[in-house]
Amino acid sequence: MAKVLLTLQVNGERHTVAAEPHHTLLEVLREEMGLTGTKHGCELGECGACTVLVDGAPVLSCLTLPTELEGAEITTVEGLANGPELHPLQTAFAEEAAAQCGYCTPGMLLSAKALLDRNAAPSREEMAQAIAGNLCRCTGYTAIYEAIERAAAVMRNVPGGAGAEPLRRERPSFRSRTGAQLP
Repeated sequence: MAKVLLTLQVNGERHTVAAEPHHTLLEVLREEMGLTGTKHGCELGECGACTVLVDGAPVLSCLTLPTELEGAEITTVEGLANGPELHPLQTAFAEEAAAQCGYCTPGMLLSAKALLDRNAAPSREEMAQAIAGNLCRCTGYTAIYEAIERAAAVMRNVPGGAGAEPLRRERPSFRSRTGAQLP
């Protein structure tokens, strides 16, 4: 099958790539453009690991044909940072330990960005709705909610960047078998 030329606006830059017409946006981003932050997950639209933003709305790139997106603005996780400056969501996810294995994190970040772009102070219920299509097998989601709250506060310029009172308290300390204190 002959490749087709596609011109896509990705992360603020215009790219022309040659791709198989049946390839998904996920395949084009990763294989043709080298943007590997968008993850292969279930490839059935069930897990959200492949979430990107198209004109600001979360889209499952594993189910989207790039031929339908010419003229649209596509944002991947690589497009969140402004040069060396991380997006407040990226910083908050690191500070709140909201990523464990990290596989779901790009999709979570983009779903959370879409939420915060339309709602500067979302409730936990609104956060849950926004990330409902993004499955995380490692966390209990509490740290993710706290990271979204922290980022929202920073983006609203709340002094100290603190969001709501965290649900988690100080982490317990542990002792090794020898009795030494562990972090």
